[in-house]
Amino acid sequence: MQALLSVVPGGPETLELKTLPDPTPGKGELLVGIRAAGVNFPDTLIIKDLYQIKPPRPFSPGGEIAGEVLAIGEGVTGFTIGDRVLALTVYGGFATHVTLPAATAVKFPETMPFEDAACFVFTYGTSYHALKDRAALQPGETLLVLGAAGGVGSAAVELGKAMGARVIAAVSSEDKAAFCRSLGADETIIYANEMDKSAQKAFSSEIKALAGPSGVNVVYDAVGGDYAEPALRSMGWAGRYLVVGFPAGIPKIPLNLPLLKSCQIVGVFWGASVLRDPKGHAENVKDLFRLYAEARIKPKISARFPLNRAPEALAHLSSRSAFGKIVVIMPDQSEHD
Repeated sequence: MQALLSVVPGGPETLELKTLPDPTPGKGELLVGIRAAGVNFPDTLIIKDLYQIKPPRPFSPGGEIAGEVLAIGEGVTGFTIGDRVLALTVYGGFATHVTLPAATAVKFPETMPFEDAACFVFTYGTSYHALKDRAALQPGETLLVLGAAGGVGSAAVELGKAMGARVIAAVSSEDKAAFCRSLGADETIIYANEMDKSAQKAFSSEIKALAGPSGVNVVYDAVGGDYAEPALRSMGWAGRYLVVGFPAGIPKIPLNLPLLKSCQIVGVFWGASVLRDPKGHAENVKDLFRLYAEARIKPKISARFPLNRAPEALAHLSSRSAFGKIVVIMPDQSEHD
């Protein structure tokens, strides 16, 4: 097998492509031949030892994969050789093979390409959990999405529209705004790259103008930093502010704002929720497969990289210039399609 390994803490340039012995599945495990792996923000953190999970080195980043079952470990039922499965691996996905607990593998339809499957559960799972379970988004409500052109942000735009909301997509460039309009966003806002006090005030005023007198019902914040306060100021009465991520830094929030607006600031820790409520997660995944089959959601893959160029994929994601999803394709992928 081939694997892109983190051998020392650092950026994408520190990763090394190695040839290793093929793994063997243990009790309760599957051996999966990976066909494609999604690229997500935690992948950029885990190689720097900045993620909450710190695997022993050497390890391969890559927390989201799709492939075929190659071997089945002792005690595993419900799977056969050749089954198409997707899984969240946390790490180990930037490789041609991986062993994983069978309980974490999810079969996906033949009609779904491996690329789509590898870019499906992390972003849509996060955003659906946020909008459905944490915000209880209702038809007719106004949803503001910060970082709307990214992986989880674009998923939130699609899901918001599928759930009947009016969606305002906030992004950093006109190209990203056009991308969000192609996803179905009703309105777009281009915010400043440097958010000083003046830019914050202008951003908040623009949100309020688009949201109308009732304000924003739900904010989906996948950016953080100095963008959070102006978004919070735009909220309507009894709104829900979803804390999803903070690549722009951890914001400092004046706590008089949620008091004055009687709004909630709600954390979204999807990974922990999957472990704490596996039944709820399974129901959400079922809903997401249905929405995919109905063509109401579909991963928007903007860039594809072969395994030996996966460090470039991570650098592209870190630059915050990516639209939608990035995927790593394993060697010999084209021979199977």
